[in-house]
Amino acid sequence: MVFGSVPQVPVARHERERGVADDVDFEIKGLEMQFVEIELDPGESAVAEAGSMMFKHRDVEMTSVFGDGSSQQGGLFDMLVGAGKRLITGESLFTTVFTHQGQGKARVGFAAPYPGHILPIKLDEMGGQLICQKDAFLCAARGVSLDIFFQKRILTGLFGGEGFIMQRLTGDGWVFVHVGGTTLERTLQPGEELHIDTGCVAAFTAGIDFDVVRAGSIKSMIFGGEGVFFARLTGPGKVWIQSLPFSRLAGRMLAAAPQGGGKRVGEGSVLGTLGDIIGGDNR
Repeated sequence: MVFGSVPQVPVARHERERGVADDVDFEIKGLEMQFVEIELDPGESAVAEAGSMMFKHRDVEMTSVFGDGSSQQGGLFDMLVGAGKRLITGESLFTTVFTHQGQGKARVGFAAPYPGHILPIKLDEMGGQLICQKDAFLCAARGVSLDIFFQKRILTGLFGGEGFIMQRLTGDGWVFVHVGGTTLERTLQPGEELHIDTGCVAAFTAGIDFDVVRAGSIKSMIFGGEGVFFARLTGPGKVWIQSLPFSRLAGRMLAAAPQGGGKRVGEGSVLGTLGDIIGGDNR
């Protein structure tokens, strides 16, 4: 299959199984700007972040709900609690539930927000829980619960960077997590440690112990350019590492953005503004 000049990459197709969450069929397509295409049977639903939809079949009905959509059978208090947790993590108060109301099969697609890869993870194969960065969740089968995860240690909370407040995904169904850049998956044995830049920790299983460790000597901490602390992850469990955290991407874009009232600063050119005029880029 070919999508323009980009080959399609079907990751998996899975048949319906018995469980709490809807067990959906899916395909992940694309290379560096991926999207996941979910196939729904009648009555099946997927839950996604607001604004992540790429396309949908006409028989797929969209409903905006408070929180993550997993507590809609509860009362108003449950829905408000779910929405409040999402607000703490910086996400929208609402998620969108996509339900197939017709006959046969229907598809809905969700696109990644920036370059990277979409990881399909079956929660019941990970012990029923997954901890991920607060902006990593893209979509999931209905029945998966989204919660907040606070680091319990004071030092980790103060110096853990982006790992201070994370998302906890709970259930037995499929979740789709977006990881920036290239993905590295590591399985840590009991007691095995791995030191990672705090922003590069994309996700890990519940058995992993997350802590921080000082980044070398005082000289290295000041002049090394890698921050003061690293994340220290200790097994047993699985860890997913991203090569391009969104914060790093945003920082580079901000640094390269036009300065001084929207005028671009010449990058590495001794001509500066004169070079822009000659090059026709003095706007």
